[in-house]
Amino acid sequence: MKKNLAIGLAALSAVAFASPALADEITLGSGDIGTSFTLNYDGYSSGTSISGLTGSTQFVLTGVSGNDYTFDYSVTNTSSSPVTGSRISSFAFNTNPDIASATSTGAYSYTTLSSTYPNGIGTVDVCFKDASTGSCAGGGSGGLAMGETGTGSFTLSFSQPVSSLTLSDFYVRYQSITGVNGITSASGTGTLTSTSTSSGGTSVPEPGMMALFGLGILSLVLGRKRFIPARRALRPAFA
Repeated sequence: MKKNLAIGLAALSAVAFASPALADEITLGSGDIGTSFTLNYDGYSSGTSISGLTGSTQFVLTGVSGNDYTFDYSVTNTSSSPVTGSRISSFAFNTNPDIASATSTGAYSYTTLSSTYPNGIGTVDVCFKDASTGSCAGGGSGGLAMGETGTGSFTLSFSQPVSSLTLSDFYVRYQSITGVNGITSASGTGTLTSTSTSSGGTSVPEPGMMALFGLGILSLVLGRKRFIPARRALRPAFA
């Protein structure tokens, strides 16, 4: 019984400390209003990873109406030593289906569709920038310096109503980099780290974790069933 109990507890412990299901895309519909998702970004230039160059974003679906999906966004420049300075001048992602237009407010109030993102990333469906430029990189002296957070909202518009929208391939652009020899600009790729609902729900474990949880419960149940007959067999008989 002790062995089975140990197996069950080990499985439950693995579930308790398991990371949430991660993916670099998220699919949303009208039933997901209030859902937020957070991404962390690395930094690289010409294929070289840059230590300390990092950022994060959070997107919240706030409305689905007609042909439009509306989001609140929050972007934070989390860069640290050895980087001594940087600005996040834009963020970008791809959509499925393709969008017809986009508008934005707040820290990144300029948009560009179907444009090339730097550092070999290639064409992205939409980018949100700190300045009115012809490229997705942004420009000027705007954006977010190290330790700063910027917020706003954006709307993605489609040529017809969309029942399911997938966002993927998330990127940010860094400029005015200091503290890194020979590099003044770079890009970063986002990794989805968590999702939650407006009611404060936590990340949903991936199917493998749910199976592990079920295995733990099953081990405990089987252990108990084996223990009860053995205990009854050892019970002394009374005249």
